[in-house]
Amino acid sequence: CIMPIMNQITIDEMVKAYPQSVRLTEVKIRDRGEVKKLDAGDLLLRTGDRVLLEVDGEVTYGVVYIAPYETPFIPPMRVLKPILRKANGEDAALVSRLERLSQEAMAYCRAKAGEMKLRLKLVEVYGALQRRQLTFVYTADDRIDFRELVRDLARRFGGRIEMRQVGVREEARRLGGLDTCGLVLCCTSFLTEVKPVTVKQARTLGLQVEDPRLLGVCGRLKCCLMFEMMDAQGAASSPVQKLITPTRPTPSVRSS
Repeated sequence: CIMPIMNQITIDEMVKAYPQSVRLTEVKIRDRGEVKKLDAGDLLLRTGDRVLLEVDGEVTYGVVYIAPYETPFIPPMRVLKPILRKANGEDAALVSRLERLSQEAMAYCRAKAGEMKLRLKLVEVYGALQRRQLTFVYTADDRIDFRELVRDLARRFGGRIEMRQVGVREEARRLGGLDTCGLVLCCTSFLTEVKPVTVKQARTLGLQVEDPRLLGVCGRLKCCLMFEMMDAQGAASSPVQKLITPTRPTPSVRSS
């Protein structure tokens, strides 16, 4: 009768090690796409506030669409990206200027690309907060020689110009939308890492890859098929998301 007591002690200790609740907020990165749940920490935020956060290794901004709220911790729960801080007056002025510049650069680049007969689709244009740089995110079916376009953009706007090509999945993740299931796209709402399912993997599940119902708005196999793959592989498959554990709590833990 010693073992049940030891097991009960271990379970009680593990329960206490987890946070009782987490504090979340919902933000649109650069005020585009779908809202994303982020770790609000102890920040005092209101709807409409601009905040600074890290995305793809660089500091950028977001707009709060839902003020921070407490939600009970129910494992498994993934580790959420934290907000660095609330934008101050100087930050807000810089963000406003970059938003105007990005809109102007988007229109100018589209016009010039049309004049140069460049077959590309602009997804987003944004300016860097910490240096003079404009990033033009685009999709294209073929390889494009945009050296002349870059020189033209550099003369027009100054600073460094980066042309960043992305695939159609990344385009959907950035712009957001609803899929045929009626829900917000998995890639834009909660997936932190997109691991697309290949045609070969889908066929091992006995799926008819020619069925248009299996295609997402990006025209590729739906990301949610990944969960079908995980079920088929069993518990031995590696976790897709980094989860909150007793030994690695998030900064937003509340132990009240």
